[in-house]
Amino acid sequence: MDKEFEKGLLFAGLGSFFWGFFGVLYFKYISHIGHIELVIHRCLWTTFTLIITTSFFSKWKIFFEVINNKKNLIFLFFSGILIFINWAVWIYAIAIDKIIDASFGYFIMPILSVLLGYIFFKEKLNKKRIFSIILVIFSILYLIIVSFKSLPWVGLIVAFSWAFYNPIKKKINIDTDIGLLIESLYILPFALITFYLITKNNFNDFTLSNPPMMLFIFLAGPMTIIPLFLYVKGVEKCGVGPSGMIFYITPTLQFLLGFFYYDEPFSATKLVSFIFIWIAVIIYLKDLYETN
Repeated sequence: MDKEFEKGLLFAGLGSFFWGFFGVLYFKYISHIGHIELVIHRCLWTTFTLIITTSFFSKWKIFFEVINNKKNLIFLFFSGILIFINWAVWIYAIAIDKIIDASFGYFIMPILSVLLGYIFFKEKLNKKRIFSIILVIFSILYLIIVSFKSLPWVGLIVAFSWAFYNPIKKKINIDTDIGLLIESLYILPFALITFYLITKNNFNDFTLSNPPMMLFIFLAGPMTIIPLFLYVKGVEKCGVGPSGMIFYITPTLQFLLGFFYYDEPFSATKLVSFIFIWIAVIIYLKDLYETN
């Protein structure tokens, strides 16, 4: 096996593991500060971290080239809204003990991306991928028909926000970190205003009187950026298909943590729905393996 390909698998695997394991543990542990303040700090410190990495890797020239293109700015505005929705809903899911529901979203997201690729980019669909898409749709319809209350809304929002985010970014094809920095800068004014209001009303946990907590909250930035850099590096070295297969480490770990470590409820109705999703994932992964 090619060494660069092996490195790609390693990077993608580390990024996926980081998202699915450390990401859940960290954001769950710190969720006591309230999901609104946590979302705000994730936005603030992700922006701050990206400014540092952009300076460290001397990428400001690329940054200014991107923002000088009006098309890029328009697309990044909408992708920024989607990434904010994704972050906010995922953190909300973590805070209210809906990690399993969030994992549902990340299980179906790549398959939804295949459907959107066909709709927006006329990407070809074979029988196996069509069947995977049908199973995902059936799983959602099953939950609606059998028990509307069991529908994992947070997972669906996480899945659709991320699935629509990818085609927008594909339209402009820019460096992931630079794109995320510009998206974060769009969000930054709203995050700062909200943080000011939280602080003014003494609802903040981020305070100079508690340096350890300040440092721990600051880690929301690196905890977002590190897995992103690892996964993107993996995609660059081993390709979309293999990294797509490895990505399923993320929702698998989320599900296992939610079920076994955090003792989240998992009804028989959801189990049936997940079985359909897992079958769809197996078929999709088998097709990815055979075509790469």
